Amino acid sequence: MPYPQQVGRPRDTSIDDRALAAARVLLVERGFEATTMQAIAERAGVHASALYRRWPSRIELIEDAAFPAAAPVEVAPTGDLRRDLRRFIRAYIAVFGEPAARVAAAGLLAHHRTSDKPGAPSVYLRVSARPQFRAIVSAAPAGGIDPTIDPDDVFDMLLGAIWTRVVLFTVTTRQRPIERTVDMVLRMLRPIPPPAHP
Repeated sequence: MPYPQQVGRPRDTSIDDRALAAARVLLVERGFEATTMQAIAERAGVHASALYRRWPSRIELIEDAAFPAAAPVEVAPTGDLRRDLRRFIRAYIAVFGEPAARVAAAGLLAHHRTSDKPGAPSVYLRVSARPQFRAIVSAAPAGGIDPTIDPDDVFDMLLGAIWTRVVLFTVTTRQRPIERTVDMVLRMLRPIPPPAHP
């Protein structure tokens, strides 16, 4: 989120909105590398110094623009595993499916892999719904989940499926219903029935 302004005159919140909107447009039109603080300032019609008073760098600004903290992935578990997984997958796809988010995600991940700053990148903290996935699995009826399966492994596979759907659907015509993804996740989570004896 934008850093709080120091004591002084009230902050013009319209600058925040214009900067975030400009960043989203630039990400889609020009790409991650070309979405610089100067380019955002010019598109928003503000001075670059106004942006630096709100965000330490373009990375934080892009994160705020592409992955708004006000719109996290939130799916409260109900105990109906299939229904909860369907809602979870739809919510996750909605976040990553936004055009600016698709462009920003790869650039942000590459930046954080090479960054010398300690700690988890905020894009993970913003968008990662791993704890919610665990909560959905934990809320499933007793006996419906294989106790030997690590939910984190299943989440990693699900995340890969979601990224494939979001990123590769721009270059392929292979459209797969979400229900098929739900079925695959359920197969991974459910206990394997014992073999039938002759």
